[in-house]
Amino acid sequence: MNMLNRGALCVAFATLFSAQALAAPKKPAPKPAAPAAAPVAVKDIELVHTLGADKGAQLQKLVDRYNAAHPHAKVVLHERTWNEGTLPHLMILGERDLPGFLAGPQRYRPLYQVMKESGERFETLRAPAMMTPTPIDSANRLIALPVALSTPVMFYNKQAFREAGLDPEAAPKTWQALQGALGKLVASGQACPYTTAQPAWILVENMSAWHNEPVVTEGKKASLAINGMLEVKHVAMLSSWVKARYLHLFGREDEATEHFAKGECAVLTAPSGAWPTLKRQAAFDVGVATLPYHEDYYGAPQNTLADGPALWIGAGKSAAEYKAVARFVSFWLTAESQVEWQRNAGYLPLNQAGLLASESRLLAADLLNIHVGVQQLTHKKVTSISKASTYPQRAAVRKIIEEELESVWEDRKPSKLALDTAVARSRQLD
Repeated sequence: MNMLNRGALCVAFATLFSAQALAAPKKPAPKPAAPAAAPVAVKDIELVHTLGADKGAQLQKLVDRYNAAHPHAKVVLHERTWNEGTLPHLMILGERDLPGFLAGPQRYRPLYQVMKESGERFETLRAPAMMTPTPIDSANRLIALPVALSTPVMFYNKQAFREAGLDPEAAPKTWQALQGALGKLVASGQACPYTTAQPAWILVENMSAWHNEPVVTEGKKASLAINGMLEVKHVAMLSSWVKARYLHLFGREDEATEHFAKGECAVLTAPSGAWPTLKRQAAFDVGVATLPYHEDYYGAPQNTLADGPALWIGAGKSAAEYKAVARFVSFWLTAESQVEWQRNAGYLPLNQAGLLASESRLLAADLLNIHVGVQQLTHKKVTSISKASTYPQRAAVRKIIEEELESVWEDRKPSKLALDTAVARSRQLD
């Protein structure tokens, strides 16, 4: 795979995030007659997540470094859901958490508001069109910080490739080439040639955007639009792979990633953020390559989509607590923290500072997934068709896609009928 040269990554990713440093506003000097108010004691700031043990350990490193510099208002990290007990100050919430969290009374305080009122340094992000816009309000302001952004890429077991007579430094770029490679892997004795995490998001939503095909029909009432020729042919091809034992499915989330890390499967499509975890857990060299595309489809590839958990701020806290929260957010956005988070957790940079810091050639091997991910996201200018949408993230919509895909994998429906059914079912939703 050709690496992006130094500077090219900056130019490409600058189209994603536009950084503007905001300093605390200047205030007139206080009158000497008024005594200074006693500082309000701040209790520990609780941060909860469900990122899992490995990502949680990397988050703990970031928190520990912050606490060492700010001992008077420590951040305390817990792995739990947001609704187990008192609403925490900070929550890293993924797609599955949001329906319950956003339902009913507002449980969050908008990020942009907290940062503005605190006077803390803050780098605003211009949300890119290929990022799922859940953490953004109607005025394009960040209401949450997308700290765990990923885009789907292809990982592969280099040792398995060598044993199958494949070049471990030249991964297949197209689905047609991948099919040939999977055949060689089977011939070499590989029981699970290919698997995927998050099938609905990767194999339908991203594959559509990657080929500039719509996922959603917008209008007075949105609905799915995943039954075009590309999607039907793609899912039919994958169905034939399931029957041939080329493709093995393990679940709707990231179960496949665990099987790949154990060496059970040779190829995996999964979020780019999985890279450092795989390197720590796998007993083999892991390669990273772009998501395959169909070479016979005009204009492909286009761009993939960026999505992942975001950092939300809980409502109902004191001004002093929000000041401490803002200080931690500002710390997370420093160049040093951005590089640490990219390197250890694998997620995409959040601002220009993180991007520029990640340009170091010394970190190139550690940030290969970032380079591949950015290359995909910025491969071509995002179109009105290839942009991200919140609609497929709705729990009911996601369930429809997952159920209809599973009906194909289980040979209960052909791909055309399954995807037509998915579209029809989405039109019946409120």
